[in-house]
Amino acid sequence: MLIVRDLHTSYGAIAALQGVSFEVSAGSVVALIGANGAGKSTALNTISGILKPNKGSILFEGQEIAGWRADRVTSLGLVQVPEGRQVLGSLTVEENLLLGAYTRRDSDIGRDLKDIYERFPQLQHRKHQISDSLSGGEQQMLALGRALMSRPKLLMLDEPSLGLAPLIVQEVFRIIADLKKRATILLVEQNARKALQVADYAYVLEGGRVVQESPAELLQGDARIVEAYLGRKN
Repeated sequence: MLIVRDLHTSYGAIAALQGVSFEVSAGSVVALIGANGAGKSTALNTISGILKPNKGSILFEGQEIAGWRADRVTSLGLVQVPEGRQVLGSLTVEENLLLGAYTRRDSDIGRDLKDIYERFPQLQHRKHQISDSLSGGEQQMLALGRALMSRPKLLMLDEPSLGLAPLIVQEVFRIIADLKKRATILLVEQNARKALQVADYAYVLEGGRVVQESPAELLQGDARIVEAYLGRKN
């Protein structure tokens, strides 16, 4: 579904991605893991059109999209849930969800909104509340629900567990595992252990380069990966 080849992206003179290549097959969960500053979020932001690449190819369902504007990328069904959730705090929960469907012109938006409320009952109870009043976990569910309202083909999740309490992290990853049934997922996550538990395949980034790739299950037993990224169980 997604093929990234030799991707280079810079912040001014700082090279954040230096020839990154990876693939995401339809129906899979692929994780990008690595330390802070490895280039994981930069890769997502370049794919989604937030950043412009200096060089490289991004093929989505066979179509070259490198350098496209973010709205054009989203219209193809490639949707990102950003780091830090970034809900529109002055709008209500329901207004945020409906904004997720802004590219759609079909008649099923109301039905999908009902489905989101069934999936996330907390959001239904708070649909008229201002989004800034939600807890961090509720805001993450809102960000996920807003993305699902666009009917994504490929869902890119950037640090979905960041800043959340351990019990909420468990719930977020349960939701991610369930989302495999309706969308392909590209996951960036600092909690490498959780990412590898839910992923089918994973790429390890260091210094803006892919240094290792493997089925996620095998990486969980790799001594170097355990020492560098997994540490104690959580």
